[in-house]
Amino acid sequence: MRKILYLLGLSLSLGISPVQAQFETTRDSIVQLYGIVMTADSLVGIPAVSVLVKGQNRGTLTNNQGVFSIVALKGDEVEFSHVSYQGKIVKVPLNLVGNQYSIVQLLVADTIYLPATIIKPRPTPEQFFRDFVNNPVPDDEYEIARKNMSEAKRRAWMQSTPGDGGEATRMQLNKIATRAVYQGQMPPMNIFNPAAWGEFIQAWKRGDFKRKR
Repeated sequence: MRKILYLLGLSLSLGISPVQAQFETTRDSIVQLYGIVMTADSLVGIPAVSVLVKGQNRGTLTNNQGVFSIVALKGDEVEFSHVSYQGKIVKVPLNLVGNQYSIVQLLVADTIYLPATIIKPRPTPEQFFRDFVNNPVPDDEYEIARKNMSEAKRRAWMQSTPGDGGEATRMQLNKIATRAVYQGQMPPMNIFNPAAWGEFIQAWKRGDFKRKR
């Protein structure tokens, strides 16, 4: 706190505003961090290494040769991580002179041991045949498409799927066209239309008018 007040008083005595002084301090602390990430045993560049500035949500990846470049601040912690290597954290020095900092980061291969898996055969051919027959097989894409195209499935989707904007526009235009065709005369009544009666009877047999629970 005493250091901040000292810098504030010094900036005011020199005619520098606090905002300008803060900008100059921030600009002086920006560092261009660049370098190469290599394997510790063979010194080969590692591609696709994640280079992340901790707490800043800023990062990058190394290229095919393991080279990277990122902007950080003095005092920031930079984390190097890869799925096949042990992670490493590097801190940018606070007393760094200049605005560039280059490093050669070595990573050690991370060996992961998976638990042992023991595969046992069925004791008898009869038991294998029974388990093979009773084992449920999931539907493939062809079977799923065939079930979705069934008449019952399409009828259920037709009743439950709401109409989109294009369908609503077509219905409105059809109503306008019907009113224009029968302008000045009595429109026909479907109660005397045999085709409408046939469609009504088929819908009644299908159960389209049953109350939905």
